Amino acid sequence: MQRSRVAKLLEWKEKNTRKPLLIDGARQTGKTYLLQNLFGELFDSVLRVDFLESPEMAEAFAGSLTPEDIISNIELITNKTFNPITDLLILDEIGECQKAVTSLKYFAEKAPKMYVAASGSNIGLLNSFPVGKVEQHKLRPLTFYEFLLASGETALIKAFEAQANSAVAHAKLFDKLTDYYFTGGMPEAVSKWFELKNKSILERVEAVDNIHANLITGYLRDFGKYSGKTDAGLIESVFSNIPSQLASVMDESVKRFKFKGVHERKSRYSDFESAITWLEKCRLVLKNHPTDGAPRSPLAAYKKENIVKLFLFDVGLLNHMLGVGYKEIKQQKFEYKGYIAENFVQQEFTAHGVDPTFSWGDARAEIEFIATNAEGDIIPIEVKSGKRTRAKSLQSYITKCQPHKTIKLTGTQGSSPMETKNIVLPLYYAEYAVSKHLKGYYLK
Repeated sequence: MQRSRVAKLLEWKEKNTRKPLLIDGARQTGKTYLLQNLFGELFDSVLRVDFLESPEMAEAFAGSLTPEDIISNIELITNKTFNPITDLLILDEIGECQKAVTSLKYFAEKAPKMYVAASGSNIGLLNSFPVGKVEQHKLRPLTFYEFLLASGETALIKAFEAQANSAVAHAKLFDKLTDYYFTGGMPEAVSKWFELKNKSILERVEAVDNIHANLITGYLRDFGKYSGKTDAGLIESVFSNIPSQLASVMDESVKRFKFKGVHERKSRYSDFESAITWLEKCRLVLKNHPTDGAPRSPLAAYKKENIVKLFLFDVGLLNHMLGVGYKEIKQQKFEYKGYIAENFVQQEFTAHGVDPTFSWGDARAEIEFIATNAEGDIIPIEVKSGKRTRAKSLQSYITKCQPHKTIKLTGTQGSSPMETKNIVLPLYYAEYAVSKHLKGYYLK
């Protein structure tokens, strides 16, 4: 399984001096696999310490935090040698050992030529953090492109990379997109889906459903384990209600995350803020900030924290929690398909550096996403899940805000490559909306 993030890690490896690498991401998004199996292949040897699997490894950091002493202690405990010139040291689930987190500062200052990489699923919850002493990367679920790479279908991958615009390419890529809507981007689900490609569709669907169910159970269990001072029950209520809140329709559009009925005797944003913040720090939710009026750059300066729309971090898990079956997804006739498409686009945008995202609305119109390009121009991005691409909301935005460019992401084949003002892209090319039209974001 290939991950695009390896290219960024290679840049880190090639530097003359470097800060420790820190991979932050939700549980089971493939952080260990990325570091050990993909990136680790580029080194003579890999020495991995897992603080969750082997809590006793914390003893290596109990005394002096100088790099030499830490390496010596790790070698003694593991009975393995480490060459600081050629080998990679991985500190996995580093959030389980606060002194190991602190040690990253000393690796940065005293051993800048050493290859030290850390990862964790609760990095955002740490009480203290060596700010400015690490190179941090967020690992999200597999993107649609990474899903295609996992398929091994060379011709289809080539068509995607060339942004093919033929009817044949569209049919095959959209078919794969609906598969992705079902599996999502969690590595275990994607791996199992393609591993069973010669089995019956019922067997494949059941296997992925089981993986999704186990993942959700694991996340719910983590709420109690890592919630700290935040109400674990409140965290669970917000997380479990995201699918139904996304599907709450007001005039055929979602205006904001609606808190009514999510948790007993709580209905205001301030009641839920701690739980939302906790979920965001653990990379389990993605935020979209609605705006109104004439949007101005920088968008972040005008956002209202108490008006927010929450997406789930993985579209496959969203479908599982909604109870939408594979057949419904393939037929694209189910009631919630618009929200699935929105969640997919949010997921793709976030994976490529557009985080948080913003939307726009007035009394009668809503644009799912607005984003700023490198020149500071604000571009509206309308999402249409099906083949009907008429967009009254987009026309309303054009009339009121007069953007120099618009983008529609739809279930259709897309506009001609010669079109530069009112661009239509198939949904599966969402990442190209970022790399070609929102330059300055890509893969941050």
